[in-house]
Amino acid sequence: MRVRFLGLAALLALTACTGDDADDAAPSRTLADATALEPCPEQPDQPAAGAATLPPLVFDCLGGGSLDLGRAPGVPTLVNLWGSWCAPCRTELPLIQEFATAAGDRVRVLGVISKDGAPQADSLAADLGITFPGAFDGDGELMDELGINALPFTYFLDADGALVHTEVGQVTSVEELRTLVAEHLGVQL
Repeated sequence: MRVRFLGLAALLALTACTGDDADDAAPSRTLADATALEPCPEQPDQPAAGAATLPPLVFDCLGGGSLDLGRAPGVPTLVNLWGSWCAPCRTELPLIQEFATAAGDRVRVLGVISKDGAPQADSLAADLGITFPGAFDGDGELMDELGINALPFTYFLDADGALVHTEVGQVTSVEELRTLVAEHLGVQL
């Protein structure tokens, strides 16, 4: 009897997943729909410059807008690569959010969601209270360009877009972030 019930339940579930006209009329979702993440900020129309820069890739942001890594940010910036599948990221993201809130306009904090699905990333951000902007790199193009296969990584960029420091692995405190920002970006918080 249990097998017959499970078979009937499976059949009902399958018939509910048809391509009815009502489904076709549903509005299409964009990356910015129903996310707590802020939109990516506008960037100056100036190419990133320095001895080292991030690869000039462009990504849509979950909260709206886009992130062009080939352009100067205009302000000292942290770019944190994270993914919902990354266990250390789950511990690090709230610290980065706390830092972003404290830094205000003095240091910009951006995430690049790497090798992930938008719903998974958005769900994790909501669960952790993450609101700083997150560019979406579902295929991990930036990770491939940088030659990395694990997360998290945090890149410190000066206002011109020069890569001045790379923090490999998890940051463990807001104070550690403040120290790294003071040392590498010259901003005291």
